[in-house]
Amino acid sequence: MPSIRLPDRLALLPYLGKWLLLSVLVAALAGSASAAFLFALDAVTATRNANRWLIWLLPVAGFVVGWVYMQVGQPVEAGNNLLIEAIHEPDRPVPFRMVPLIFGGTVISHLVGASVGREGTAVQMGGALADQVRRVFKLSQADRRILLMAGMSAGFASIFGTPLAGAVFGLEVLVIGRLRYDALLPCFLAAILAEMVGRYWGVQHTHYPVGQVAALGLGTLAAVLVAGAVFGLVSRAFGAATHATGALFKRHVHYGPLRPVIGGLLLAVAVWATGAYDVIGLGIPTIVQAFHEPAAPGLFLEKMAATVLSLGSGFKGGEVTPLFFIGATLGNALAPLLDLPFAMLAGLGFVAVFAGAANTPVAGTLMAIELFGPQIGPFAALACVMAYLFSGHGGIYRAQRMGDGKLGLGQDGERSSSRD
Repeated sequence: MPSIRLPDRLALLPYLGKWLLLSVLVAALAGSASAAFLFALDAVTATRNANRWLIWLLPVAGFVVGWVYMQVGQPVEAGNNLLIEAIHEPDRPVPFRMVPLIFGGTVISHLVGASVGREGTAVQMGGALADQVRRVFKLSQADRRILLMAGMSAGFASIFGTPLAGAVFGLEVLVIGRLRYDALLPCFLAAILAEMVGRYWGVQHTHYPVGQVAALGLGTLAAVLVAGAVFGLVSRAFGAATHATGALFKRHVHYGPLRPVIGGLLLAVAVWATGAYDVIGLGIPTIVQAFHEPAAPGLFLEKMAATVLSLGSGFKGGEVTPLFFIGATLGNALAPLLDLPFAMLAGLGFVAVFAGAANTPVAGTLMAIELFGPQIGPFAALACVMAYLFSGHGGIYRAQRMGDGKLGLGQDGERSSSRD
């Protein structure tokens, strides 16, 4: 390998200085916003758990959030998809109003019991705040792309406490089958620093105890491959059902604020009639329980139905934590069938269903290692890749573009040769 001349090394210094400064600013903003959001979520979740009657306010809260978005939030209605589109098309604006709107909308949704997540909120806040930094420094379109990716990475990392997975999520989520290596340094810097900022503010992330992992062997690997395929099919079903439900509401209910009113009423009645209060909100206690003891076999379907109805009707929040719930309880249900430990398969489902739905197998694998330890890494890699392959070419983010695709094939089955 030819040596790099000293002047070439010195030429790196301005580049390093620029992205160190920008990454620090993005991390400070995104990490602080995520910390405030997590503290708010803890408060409203405790309030809802102590006052179950709040679920009957789902239609009221849905109308309020829907009306506010109709009045001032239409430019940011697309959420994560808007950020992905802005990276692909740098002329597309990302207004600052995205930050307070998604923060408030998600907190209200959790207060009354909508089955939504938190990653979407953190990623949107991180991306929107990063775009404000871009405006201050008047960066080029190419640098703006990278800064938005760093903001998304910072938001994801700080909300889950997984800096490596967060960094790769920002690199991997944009184009199916391709990573953006030009943004490696800013995404990793912003993700690692944002997670540190969250810990500085006192954020404590949930611990998921996997315990002993099965030994490597042909039987275990075969079981993990089968489980990964099932996780992928469930990921595919979740994405398709969410998109179909949203399209159904838009086709038959033309007045936007009325959609979450109907969805919220249906969800409230269903939860009250069945007593399924464990599937509303984030559901983190139930996720943790899936690592300790057998769960009801159909619990993942109940969570899927509640989340599809909540997101499809217009409640604000993310998809990823509900996907963690679905994956962990599904893995728990599969464990006795595949003769694997409950905790191990719950952990694999936790990351693989997310990886399949978001088309981010590398981020899912790294998340498993960060949350559960390195011993689960080989199994997580196989489960996440299988879920990615079996989840099809769609996903939870409509703005994702097709790069080299899965197996090097484009969406129409032809081998892709395009390059960004």
